[in-house]
Amino acid sequence: MARHDELLEQGPREAPEPETAEQRSKRLGVGTVAGGTAVVGGTLAKLGFLKIFLWIFAWHGVISLWQVGGWVALLALAAGATVYLVVRSRREAP
Repeated sequence: MARHDELLEQGPREAPEPETAEQRSKRLGVGTVAGGTAVVGGTLAKLGFLKIFLWIFAWHGVISLWQVGGWVALLALAAGATVYLVVRSRREAP
């Protein structure tokens, strides 16, 4: 209760001016954008359009993984060939 007593001793103070809607939206700008995104996403989900976007993202993800997997396979082949050549050259060396 010490805090309460301190405030009583300070006496009355003038209250700050309330924020306008514009000031509040500027202060909460990121939250407003996130809320708008959630509303749009919810609307798309309700209408069934979100499934189309999810399928497109999934398809592109599969294609990307396939391409990355191809590069990994090429690197594995190159590493295997290098190991084979090194082992063979060491066996032939006197």
